[in-house]
Amino acid sequence: MYAARKTSSDCYRTMANLFEPPRYIALEGPIRVGKSTLSRIIAERLHAQRIVEPDENPFLQAFYEGEPGAAFQAQFSFLIHRYQQLKSIEPHPTNVVVADYIFEKDKLFACINLNDAELELYNRYYTEFRAKLPNPDLVIYLQASPDVLKKRLRKKNAPAENSISDQYIEEVVRAYEHFFFHYTASDLLVVNTTEIDFVECHRDLQELLRRLSEPIKGTQYFLPLGESTAATA
Repeated sequence: MYAARKTSSDCYRTMANLFEPPRYIALEGPIRVGKSTLSRIIAERLHAQRIVEPDENPFLQAFYEGEPGAAFQAQFSFLIHRYQQLKSIEPHPTNVVVADYIFEKDKLFACINLNDAELELYNRYYTEFRAKLPNPDLVIYLQASPDVLKKRLRKKNAPAENSISDQYIEEVVRAYEHFFFHYTASDLLVVNTTEIDFVECHRDLQELLRRLSEPIKGTQYFLPLGESTAATA
């Protein structure tokens, strides 16, 4: 007697049953793209431990104002604090972790802000630290156009960010696009937030949360169903 042949829907259900939700999720993207807000929402919905990027840096204001040597001081301070935060992560079946940055972000900004001699010294420590940290199961890369980020920056009007130039924002956006174009360390969901507001638009938020409950393998793109155009890989 022959066994019944499996249909495609049977195979899909089998794969769905084998799907293990990510235990370590990280969000990333340029300034004012919405990482902190979305990471808070996701962590609340998943009852997850939330790791928030350190924002207290005694050298940051001097860096924004262009003081000599402040770039290396600010970058190294961030490197140490980010490493200390992420080395404590221990993903476990009963413990979900949501972070609003990935460690590679530190080197991305170091390459923008440091000169060759500073970068050589920085890399010695970065390489050692990175080898001791776990990879996220899933990274959510939030994109937005430079013009939208500039508007959000002006609306936020944070005193420490008033010195950030339009040229710097554009350089950061290009660096992120290049980095994630080549990113393969984790599964990746790319979300363009230029016309998405997860705070004001409940439908967009619910659609993203639903998407996170499904398998994400390799690099995939998110576009709310209400949008008129489709994303392509």
